[in-house]
Amino acid sequence: MPPSGTYRVQVRPDFPLQATAELADYLADLGVSHLYTAPLLTSTPGSEHGYDVVDHSAVNPALGGAAALSDLSGALKNAGLGLVVDIVPNHAGVGVPHVNPTWWDVLRRGQESEFAGFYDIDWSRGRILLPTLADSPDALDDLRISDGELRYFDKRYPIADGTGEGSPREVHDRQHYELVNWTRGDSELNYRRFFSITDLAGLRVEDPKVFDATHAEILRWVREGIVQGIRVDHPDGLRDPGAYFDRLREAAPDAWLVIEKILEPGEEMPGWPVAGTTGYDALAEVGGVFVDPGTEAFFDTLQHHLTGSETSWQDLVHETKYTAATKLLGAELARMARLVPEVEAAPRALAELAACFPVYRSYLPYGSRQLAKARAEAGRRRPQLIPVLDQLLGRLRNPADELAARFQQYTGAVMAKGVEDTAFYRWTRFTARNEVGNDPTEFGVTPDNFHDANEERRRSWPDAMTSLSTHDTKRSEDVRARLAVLSEVPGDWTEVVRRWVRIAPLPDPALAHLVWQAAVGAWPLSRERLQAYALKAAKEGAASTSWTQPDEGFETALREMVDKIYDDPALHREVADFAASITPPGWVNSLGQKAVQLTMPGVPDVYQGTELWDFSLVDPDNRRPVDFGARRELLARIDDGWLPPVDETGAAKLLVTSRALRLRRQRPELFGGYRPVYAEGRCGEHLLGFDRGGAVTIATRLPVGLSRHGGWGDTEVSLDGHSWTEVFTNTSYGGNRLSVAELLRTYPVALLVKEK
Repeated sequence: MPPSGTYRVQVRPDFPLQATAELADYLADLGVSHLYTAPLLTSTPGSEHGYDVVDHSAVNPALGGAAALSDLSGALKNAGLGLVVDIVPNHAGVGVPHVNPTWWDVLRRGQESEFAGFYDIDWSRGRILLPTLADSPDALDDLRISDGELRYFDKRYPIADGTGEGSPREVHDRQHYELVNWTRGDSELNYRRFFSITDLAGLRVEDPKVFDATHAEILRWVREGIVQGIRVDHPDGLRDPGAYFDRLREAAPDAWLVIEKILEPGEEMPGWPVAGTTGYDALAEVGGVFVDPGTEAFFDTLQHHLTGSETSWQDLVHETKYTAATKLLGAELARMARLVPEVEAAPRALAELAACFPVYRSYLPYGSRQLAKARAEAGRRRPQLIPVLDQLLGRLRNPADELAARFQQYTGAVMAKGVEDTAFYRWTRFTARNEVGNDPTEFGVTPDNFHDANEERRRSWPDAMTSLSTHDTKRSEDVRARLAVLSEVPGDWTEVVRRWVRIAPLPDPALAHLVWQAAVGAWPLSRERLQAYALKAAKEGAASTSWTQPDEGFETALREMVDKIYDDPALHREVADFAASITPPGWVNSLGQKAVQLTMPGVPDVYQGTELWDFSLVDPDNRRPVDFGARRELLARIDDGWLPPVDETGAAKLLVTSRALRLRRQRPELFGGYRPVYAEGRCGEHLLGFDRGGAVTIATRLPVGLSRHGGWGDTEVSLDGHSWTEVFTNTSYGGNRLSVAELLRTYPVALLVKEK
């Protein structure tokens, strides 16, 4: 059975399994059926996220180890809950070699290691390149030998048998690895990695031995009933995701499997034996339907005024993807080029194809038409490459060709680094839509398109996960909901932001627009949080500074701009006043998004803390500690009959979350269908509604426009002649036509259940 609802906890050393176990009764009261955790296998010491697994055979001792997992399982079972775990099949952590026994053995023994086939290494170079040294020609002089190991400051490396005599440099030169300047990694690395992170080495899970070794512990949890569901991280990095899912499904036939597959708008997923994605597609649809699609031109004009740029989103994406393809992922490009040595222009052609690839990747033969689209666009942009493109295409279409396999792994990384991690920070027209899995040029989503997407989800992937916030979202659901209000007040926003950029100037105007949106979207937030976010955004966008080539002058100017928001009393007051003006309609959007996501087709996930207002920005901001004590107290008051106001406490969101989740868990038969519900009357467009087969969700959209109309007036919804109970207020309604003003008198959302 799939879950009725999940709750994601970022289990980490400062919130280990014991602390998570103590949440079991609260999560049961909240209404979810399953806890959903960050990865639990042993990761690099100090890891805050767990995606850098170093030992696949054991529960992370920093989280409490096997005993703590057993205790967690017992606590969940006592509370009637199941467990969904996040797993990382694509890569392992190698940044601290001595804690990863398989990687240590590969470094010590080279191709003679029994684990040489575990990692996706190109041995044609001879030695494994480890880009860890300082950017200095004399860095190797800092090597020393200690306790039978090579040491470079705090880093430890093994010494192969029989090679330990002589100076540290001489010993180093005899090893199966070569320590080099850290700047050489992107261009010369000879092992596959996760995106451009050299501390995460790609695993060859396509080899059954590697699959078995890296999944034995996880599959034991499934067999023993500790785990009922698995979330698969980054499947696009795998050589053959379809074959991987077949093997995983065979090994865990009854588990609920969801995959972190990011679908571009309109893209369909292959018919793999999984329940569906982790819900970025749903996030884009839900967020979009609370945006006013009619004001897009205002934001185009504003962006042009602020930046002076005429660059289209498509051209920006091409530029950032091509840079990622050739610079950040230059080593991967070089490895592919070595497979076609007879084609001199192969690197340029492969990079161009990747920059033009319209989705993350293909899964040949599925998705071959995406390759044809990329070829057409690459030929349009680079006509001189057409003969080379056509020369390569035959091989790139062949699933059995090594070049095709590596190209498919490469395009996903190019998309992620070029778009999510770069273009989203440069294209700042309206950042409520700059989210993973969304095309920011799709300014809003019409209710009809929203309903069509939901009907398709119910038909094709009814047990897929839906989400609004994740550990990877660029801004939390409540920040996006508040920013959606800007689409209803474009004139007001234009006026204030044009003034603010004059008062607190920044040499990068597109980044300035992003920071101002972050400020009003997450306000009130501390100076430290906004400073940290602004700096990360600047380095990710890499237009004026970057992680690898920091510009201290620009970063100083950025700090000064943010400081001015806090140190200039008049500016501080104006920012606070503007944020206050969009906060109440932002709450309306937040409650609408939440009610819709929790009741639409799919399995809803609640990211930790978001059952109250959560105005987080990108990680690590969204991994801040959650005050579960406050949430328990508020839920107890609600359960005692308190109907909380819609105010800064966020208790109204907790009411909506708990009641919707409980209903899904207790009465799943009410959530099998999908039928749009429309309103009649002059404010009908402000209502978003659907009937799931006995449970009817009603949400308010575009609340500023609704208030301009003076409220709902004569707007009505038509339901069948049954009696209905509204779940949030426990009010009964009867008859065929319900007044929306009456229905939404207490809250801007309603959840109606047909009385038996």
